[in-house]
Amino acid sequence: MKLREMPDWEMPREKLLHYGSSSLSTAELLAIIIRTGASDKSALELANELMAMDRDGLRHMVDCAPEELMTVKGMGRAKACQVIAAVELGRRIAATPHTKGDAITNSGDIADLFMERLRYEKKEHFFCLMLNSKGEILEETEISVGDLNSSVTHPREVFTRAIKRSAGSVAFIHNHPSGTAEASKADIDTTKRLVEVGNLVGIPVIDHIIIGDGEFVSMKASGII
Repeated sequence: MKLREMPDWEMPREKLLHYGSSSLSTAELLAIIIRTGASDKSALELANELMAMDRDGLRHMVDCAPEELMTVKGMGRAKACQVIAAVELGRRIAATPHTKGDAITNSGDIADLFMERLRYEKKEHFFCLMLNSKGEILEETEISVGDLNSSVTHPREVFTRAIKRSAGSVAFIHNHPSGTAEASKADIDTTKRLVEVGNLVGIPVIDHIIIGDGEFVSMKASGII
């Protein structure tokens, strides 16, 4: 059904105003961003064509350039830039750092903090999350970027900041660009080395979380810590 054939209350913008943004499909949200259709297509039809460009749908647009979206007939430069800007805003909102003082109670809390920030990254990012004696977040620090087989995750770099902050404990987080969160031998060896050093300096490692695409592995739950 074309937008002009819809009852007023079923139009994406009107639905958002009356029922809230959560009531809209992804295509309807995109249609609002696109704003206007082309000569032979409505904004909603353009949105559906964008979603059909790749089987990953909206996720595909995270890495798209405007020129790629412009291959859809009716998507001009302005419309393509609007969509790319909206996707980037969503990515930045998801990547907004935690609030100091947030309490960590389980591995899921840690994964929730980093999932949307790291699940689409093309390189491995290794983070240290510092907690006080109450389990509240003091600070997070990015230690390295790159494959754990080659990047620097030396205990000296990892624990220097935690010692300065008088952290009561730490958790480590890194992502797998492949999207699979399964722990590798390098992940396990690195974790065991960090746990040993943490015990020596009196800052226990409470977990090491591996982030995949919508999934995560807890080294603690796996019995490695």
